[in-house]
Amino acid sequence: MSKVRTAPDFVIITATLLLLGIGVVMVYSASAIYALNKYHDAYYFAKRQLIFALLGITSMYLSMNIDYWIWKKWAKAGFLTSIGLLLLVLVIGIEVNGSKSWLGFGSFGIQPGEFAKFGVAAFLAQWLSDNQKEIVKFRKGLLPALAIPVVCFGLIMLQPDLGTGVVLVGMAVVMIFAAGARISHFVGLGMLGLAGFAGLILSAPYRIKRITSFLDPWSDPLDTGYQIIQSLYAIGPGGLLGLGLGQSRQKHLYLPEPYNDFIFSIVAEELGFVGGTLVLLLFLLLLWRGMRVAITAPDLYGNLLALGIISMITIQVVINVGVVTGMFPVTGITLPFLSYGGSSLTLMLTGIGILLNISRFSR
Repeated sequence: MSKVRTAPDFVIITATLLLLGIGVVMVYSASAIYALNKYHDAYYFAKRQLIFALLGITSMYLSMNIDYWIWKKWAKAGFLTSIGLLLLVLVIGIEVNGSKSWLGFGSFGIQPGEFAKFGVAAFLAQWLSDNQKEIVKFRKGLLPALAIPVVCFGLIMLQPDLGTGVVLVGMAVVMIFAAGARISHFVGLGMLGLAGFAGLILSAPYRIKRITSFLDPWSDPLDTGYQIIQSLYAIGPGGLLGLGLGQSRQKHLYLPEPYNDFIFSIVAEELGFVGGTLVLLLFLLLLWRGMRVAITAPDLYGNLLALGIISMITIQVVINVGVVTGMFPVTGITLPFLSYGGSSLTLMLTGIGILLNISRFSR
């Protein structure tokens, strides 16, 4: 195992900072009208996003210079802390858009679900690296490994927050598969998982409506299909080059929260196909370099931790872009580095910092 530090991956740094810069500009553009109407300050959200970005960059720099092996030492404690926060939010959490997923302290709020994703990534990487020989066994390997994300998924679904839960489980499945789990075991559990997922959808009427509105949003254009329709109305007129920065029509209180979950719609409307494609290419560049770091990491823990971080980001991007383009049902999940957010943005940048630290020891 090489413990000689080299320079961090410059491509990851560049792609991340470009996405972050685009995000700050687009948060201002997408939120200015709403902020002016509600807070009498067009820069209300932009200023906060800039503060979150600076905090995140600071955290990214610090985590980039902390040897990633320390996360293995504290992985179990971090996982248990995540569970504690997920339990706490069910008791004293703040309900936003029908989901009790926020812990508020004055004007400051955090999402325990975001911490849980990183807690699961670090602890699962530690468990899998210490028990790699057992992962091919169903009872002694696969089931204990799956129990780690399933516990957090269950608590997240009590909020409920399906989007965060799907990202967490998707990331865990990628990590477990990469650690050497048998495909035959996954097939059987996958069938059970699909049945359980269908049960979750059928257990809540609003989720059924989201599915039906996703298939035909115009069947209920003023309620469940409203967001998707308005998103498509934003993307369509953008054309090749867009309407121009700041010229979005849908941000004029038509598209709900255009600076958050649906910010990619505003990117496509104002910057067009070219701007939207540039953003996606930056994410693809980040995925490529992140996978390269995972493959060349000096030990199995580094392999799996890097894979967990980059797969978490990638899954979240795929779901968000799929939702705003009408390919997936609305799940309420942010676009990494671009959407407005505090704990989400800061933790994503912290994750990038850990990825950069692993790259400093890569073969």
